[in-house]
Order: sequence, then structure tokens, then C-alpha cells
Amino acid sequence: MKIPTLTTSQMAEVDRLMIEEYSIELIQMMENAGRNLAEQARRMLGGSIIDRKIVVLCGGGNNGGGGMVSTRNLHNWGADVQAVLTGDESRLKDVPAHQWSILQMIGVPRVGNPVEYQGIPDLIIDAIIGYGLRGNPRGEPARWIEWANTQGAPILALDTPSGLDTMTGVPGAPVINAATTLTLALPKIGLTNPQAEPHVGRLYLADISVPPQLYQRLGLEVGPLFASDPIIAIDKTGLTTG
Repeated sequence: MKIPTLTTSQMAEVDRLMIEEYSIELIQMMENAGRNLAEQARRMLGGSIIDRKIVVLCGGGNNGGGGMVSTRNLHNWGADVQAVLTGDESRLKDVPAHQWSILQMIGVPRVGNPVEYQGIPDLIIDAIIGYGLRGNPRGEPARWIEWANTQGAPILALDTPSGLDTMTGVPGAPVINAATTLTLALPKIGLTNPQAEPHVGRLYLADISVPPQLYQRLGLEVGPLFASDPIIAIDKTGLTTG
């Protein structure tokens, strides 16, 4: 099945229409994204995650909120999961702040800085920066990106590897080197750029419940991509389901 790509501005319009026109709220999209992210992590670890060591790097925006949802699910499924907040907790917006507070309530361990983490994780989840990136990552996000790339563990990126421009596919400095990227709704056009290949790794697409009627308003015809599975593999060369 052929799959269209989205520009960064089109993805922003999808998010706007979901909330303002179709009454599918941000917290619903975030729950869908985060649960699918947790499921992809489980698949990457062979189907069982009990006691597997996972570190989830959560930014301060909505991408980070999806990482927080995945953290909760992984914790509930028995993983030895730890969460990192790479932004300022006091500046979290309402929905990510809500997700972060849940993690504190259920006692998910928090890692405050890279030197605190002991051992080698089985998997690192990158939910630091989403499609709204402008320029190179700086400060704490940049420090955690560099840490992740040196751990020798596979990295699963949510929507896009942090530091990658989703419009052009040009990698920033630093940028996550993901083994797998789970993008949302439809692939972002920059993920298909050959420059992005070393950072994207294997590309998968996850359902966040975007109605086909919404895509039609953008001039896109999208078939029932997720009829058999909420997560599908993408062949980047022809942009078809894998």
C-alpha cells in the first residue's frame, strides 16, 4: 500500500484539526502514541520485557509526553524502566505535566543526569524532541542525546530521531542514532531523505487514530493502513508498507 508523506507544516495542521475540528484531544493522541511506543519497545526486546532495563528520555513537549505514557505502560508490564526529564519540570505544559505527575505517583525511578545511570540499558527510548525542532539541540537535550549515542544500547526514537530536521532530513549536531524510529500518523518527509538513513534506522508507523476524512481535507487519500496492526513497517525506498 502506497503511503503519502507529510511536511512539518502539514503535521502541525493534522494536530490542529484533530483537536479543533474532530474533538480528538491531545491527551488521547498522546496515549495512543505512548502505548504504541511501549509496544514497539516490547517487540524490539523479543516480546517479553519483564526486568529488562529501559531508559526513556522525555523532553518537555508533547513528544516527551508520549515518552512518559510509554514509560507508564512499560512499568506496568514489568520492565525495569527509568525516566529522564530533559527539560525544566516547572515549564511543562498541562498535558505533559499531567503525564509526568503520574510517573511520580506510581514511583517510576527518575534519572537526573547522565552520570547517575549505572550499567548498560537493554533499550533507550528517545522522546526528547519531536517534529517541531528548529536548529541544533542545546543544553540538557543535547547532553542526553550524546549520552544515548555512547551507551551501546539500541535506541528507539518516537516520531523522529531527536536532532533531525523532519522537513529536510538534515541531521543536527548532536542527533540521535536510532536503530528504529516509530513515526506517527504518516511519515514525515525528511525521514525518507538518504541523509537521514543512519539516524532513522528501521522505520515504523504507528496509529494515533487520525480519521481518513481529515487527510482528505489536506488533499491526501490514505487507506486503512492499520487494518491488521496499529504498528506497521515502512519501506522507505518506495514508501510502502513493509
